[in-house]
Amino acid sequence: MRHVMALRVSKAVLVFAIALFYTILVLDNITDYGSNYEFVRHVLMMDSTFPGNHGMWRAVNSPLVQTVFYIGIIAWESVTMFLCWWAGVRLVKSYRADGAQFAAALNVAVIALTTSLLMWLVAFLDVGGEWFLMWQSKLWNGQEAAFRMFTIVGVVFLVVVQREPTPDCRQTRN
Repeated sequence: MRHVMALRVSKAVLVFAIALFYTILVLDNITDYGSNYEFVRHVLMMDSTFPGNHGMWRAVNSPLVQTVFYIGIIAWESVTMFLCWWAGVRLVKSYRADGAQFAAALNVAVIALTTSLLMWLVAFLDVGGEWFLMWQSKLWNGQEAAFRMFTIVGVVFLVVVQREPTPDCRQTRN
C-alpha cells in the first residue's frame, strides 16, 4: 500500500511541476510580451528561413494575424496551466481514496497533459517548425525547446497513466 501511495504522490507532484512551469511561462509571455511576440512574428513572417525557399507563400505578414496567433498561444498555455493546477489539487485530494476515485482524478491530469503535448507538437513542431519552416532559421528556431518540453511532458504523462500495482502483482521471494 505504501508503494501505491508513493506513486500517487509522485503523480500529483509531477503534475504540479508542469503547472508551475506553465504558470511561469504564461507570466513571462504576459510580462515580457514584446520579446516573445517578436519570436512568433519572425516565425510567421519566415524572414530568416533559407533564401529562395519555395514555401514563402505561407508567410504571414499581417500584424493582426500575428497578434491573434500569439494571443492564441498564451490562451492555450493558460488553459493548460489551469487544468494542471486543477488536476494536481484533485490528485492530492484523492490520493488516499480507492482506486476508482483516484482514477477519476487522473482523468483531469490526462486532459491537462494532453493539451500540453498537443501545444508543443501541433503549434510549435508541426505549424511553426514545418509549416512556417522554423527549422531553417538559425535565430528564430524554437524546435529544440519544443521537443524538450514535449519530451518532459510526455514522460510525466507516462508516469501519470502508469497503472497502480495490485495485490495480485506482488513479487514473492523464494
